[in-house]
Formats: sequence, C-alpha cells, structure tokens
Amino acid sequence: MAGARIRRTRRGDFAVRIPAAERELLRAVPSELRRLLTEGDPASDPALRRLFPPASLEDERLRAEFERLTRDELLAGRLAAAETMARTADADRLTEDELLAWLATVNDVRLVLGTRLDVTEETTVEDFAGLPEDDERVRMYAVYAYLTFLEDQMVAALAG
Repeated sequence: MAGARIRRTRRGDFAVRIPAAERELLRAVPSELRRLLTEGDPASDPALRRLFPPASLEDERLRAEFERLTRDELLAGRLAAAETMARTADADRLTEDELLAWLATVNDVRLVLGTRLDVTEETTVEDFAGLPEDDERVRMYAVYAYLTFLEDQMVAALAG
C-alpha cells in the first residue's frame, strides 16, 4: 500500500507517516471536539444533536429518558477518545486502541463539520469552489475533505 499515511506493521501496531502540516491540524482536532462537547448545547446546536441523536422526535418523555440513560457514557467515551488522540497526535506508531480512538474522534469532527456545511452524499468540492477564499466554509470543507481522506486511511489500515 504505497503512499499510505497509516499502515499495519508486522508487529500488529500501526505506522503513522503524516507530514508536519497535517500533524498540526490533527493536534487541533481533539481540543476543538472537547470544547464543543463541554461547552455546546445539543438542544440548540444541530451539529451536537448529530453526535447525540434523540431516541424520539415526537415523544419528549422518551427522548429525555434516553438522554438521561446514555448521554454521560457517550460523552465520556468521546472525551476519552479525544484525549487519546491529543496524547498521541505526534506518535509515529499507534496501538490498535489508539488508532480506534483517532478514528472515533476524526469521525465525530467530520459529522460536526458535515452538519455545519450541509454536506450530503452528492456534495462535491465544486459546491465550495465558487465561494470567496475568505469564506469560512472553504476552510471547513478543506478540513472535512482531509479528515475524510484520513478516515479512509485508518479504516483501510484496520482492515489490512
């Protein structure tokens, strides 16, 4: 798998070959997710609702009970994965558990960005090409596209 940023080694861990500029972005991802998870409000933020979907849109009592039973555990898992990614963002080798934490964190950030950008399966880079360079959506889509690429790399490495 020539050119792979992440690959499984014979020892069973994962070699990580990510350029410095990309590492800088990866160091920022966990803290941004942590900030959103601890400061955001799922009731008013569609991106957070994407990470904590309700059990029911019609039954308020069911929704509240489901959230009461699951939110703390979901939040703790997301924060732990983000912490693992933050701790290992500069590592050249990752264990499978560490790579799974990266995958979870990257996926969460992709979901947030995708929601904020209204990304669908039909969305392409051309949808953002006509926007002014200083439009925040251009940068957000570039990060979204890179994280999508990296997520594909992680899934391929885990499957290999």
